[in-house]
Amino acid sequence: MFRNQYDSDTTVWSPQGRLFQVEYAMEAVKQGTVTVGLKSKDYAVLVALCRASSDVDSIQRKIMSVDAHLGIAISGLTADARQLCHYLRSECMAYRHSYDTEYPVRRFVESLGNKMQATTQSYNRRPYGVGMLVAGYDVKGAHIYQVMPSATVLNCKSMAIGARSQSARTYLERNLGNFENCDMDELICHGIQAIRGSLGTEDQQDLTINAAVVGKDRPFKVLTDSDNQRCLMQAKGMGQPSFIDAFSEKGMSDDDEQGPSGSGVPRDIESDDIGPSESTTGP
Repeated sequence: MFRNQYDSDTTVWSPQGRLFQVEYAMEAVKQGTVTVGLKSKDYAVLVALCRASSDVDSIQRKIMSVDAHLGIAISGLTADARQLCHYLRSECMAYRHSYDTEYPVRRFVESLGNKMQATTQSYNRRPYGVGMLVAGYDVKGAHIYQVMPSATVLNCKSMAIGARSQSARTYLERNLGNFENCDMDELICHGIQAIRGSLGTEDQQDLTINAAVVGKDRPFKVLTDSDNQRCLMQAKGMGQPSFIDAFSEKGMSDDDEQGPSGSGVPRDIESDDIGPSESTTGP
């Protein structure tokens, strides 16, 4: 009721035990365009929907390269994402300079989680209003991680964030068993199909897709516009995603997808050795 009395900074709790500043940051992610990440045993793929524009040069890219073996896809405030990306690139360069090897992906997302958690516990900084999907490949194989403004870090086989991402997650969940042995092009097509499913009945003729891939003997690479269009045509050749989003029919919003936000508890990261946490497309 009197929310404006409790949203001045992240150190002020509401009587209901909520941190409104963190919830505002989570809401910024839900207002961004949908972004999808999925992996097979050899590849990890990021696919993002860009804002439609008649000028190709003015398209706001949603995928950023961090190092030769990993990159991020964003949903939310681009300015915050660029600041974090600059920090992550510096961390990767420092690690390579110190140890003469690539930054392990799991330790990388732990560092990112610590960076984002610091803003949820200090009154002089607001939380970062951006959600990220991290795709990487190291000696342990391909990885997809989800990192949210609340500093929650999840290890996933596939994930979608952003506006109306519940429909995309429904597609990913129903096709999860097909991803393990997919090649690079098939993974990208599945990611595009998930995004098309999230658009519902909207016009899908002028989609602007940004995709990137990393994998075995393949450094992280953001695909060119011509490659994006080729993959988009291949995905359209698969037909319209044939599923009905029961969650949307029941009126379930994206507020239900992430669980309680603003809890202020330390971020949690699942071990690579624990199977159940990695076998789902959502929390």
